Amino acid sequence: MTRKTDGSTAATANRATGSLRNLRVQIDKLDLQILKLVNERAAVAAEIGKVKNDHGSDVFSPAREEEVLQNVLQANKGPLDTSTVRAIFREIMSGSRALQKVIKVAYLGPEDSFSHLAAVERFGRTVEFMQVGSIAAVFEEVNRSHADFGVVPLENSTDGRIADTLDMFMRLPQLKIVSEVRLPIHHNLLSNCEQQKIGRVYSKEQALSQCRTWLSKNMPQARLIPVSSTSVAAETALREEGAAAVASREAAVRYGLRILFGNIEDSPFNETRFAVIGPEEMSKSGHDKTAVMFKVPHRPGSLVDALNIFKQAKLNLTWIESFPAKGPGSEYVFFVDFEGHQDDPKVKRTVASLREHCEQLSILGSYPMASPST
Repeated sequence: MTRKTDGSTAATANRATGSLRNLRVQIDKLDLQILKLVNERAAVAAEIGKVKNDHGSDVFSPAREEEVLQNVLQANKGPLDTSTVRAIFREIMSGSRALQKVIKVAYLGPEDSFSHLAAVERFGRTVEFMQVGSIAAVFEEVNRSHADFGVVPLENSTDGRIADTLDMFMRLPQLKIVSEVRLPIHHNLLSNCEQQKIGRVYSKEQALSQCRTWLSKNMPQARLIPVSSTSVAAETALREEGAAAVASREAAVRYGLRILFGNIEDSPFNETRFAVIGPEEMSKSGHDKTAVMFKVPHRPGSLVDALNIFKQAKLNLTWIESFPAKGPGSEYVFFVDFEGHQDDPKVKRTVASLREHCEQLSILGSYPMASPST
């Protein structure tokens, strides 16, 4: 009886081994097919690059890349989920784009800051990343043509506007928003010491603010210390005894820190919208936004008059923000984005009418609307 059972077990094991071997053979064949198709696609992309070069067109086309992503995501029937398919095709497009030109992208570093993660989400990894120390430096590198594009935070769903970015648009309005990235922001408490021994928590000021309730409840003994980025916070927590950082999971891996608590942001819907800035306008995608910056006369009702222009044109506003104007007095500059591309006839008429009501007006760019990253 024992021998029979052993024989049956061995036979079952042999069948399982044979089945596994056959499945692996299938995987190997599919891998070679995928490789062949990816390289065929890359060859066609290289031909497109030659056509673009002959006509002086930009290598980076956010409208077309967004169209490609939407096509494959709508066709996806699983079992791979949306975020996995998006990541695969993002890197395929990144590698294909690099056959035409390796573009340079500036961001607020170090690596694995949320600005870096947003840059990877938009461009993939086959680009030359340039990390700089401030949002102002991102603008300056693009303005001086040291970088082709820059990635800067524009607004956060918890804290609102990013003042440094709005200030730089006022200083360098000739730079354009060419794309946007909506990145879910999940903060984590990182440290290599125990919770009760933590006396200092480092992070970017906005990150600390987005976790203020959790930190006050769970880390009342710790002093909160702002630094230039979440990645700098992780570096500091690694060096200092009794220190922790609020940063990304990627930063925990990079700097060898333990994740003591995950997803400590106060809002589960915490999201930052990033703007991709560049020197040139981008073409229409058919699903665009336009951003403008304007200053109205300092008199009662002037802002209402300006906003009524959008109402009369039936253009949907998607964002409005005020920011103190430079110089004496208490005047404000207003930032607005709305649905439509600046080349649309209705948008052209609206902007022309708005210009008549404003002391100053700059179009900051038209760009494809981004869907939330997952």
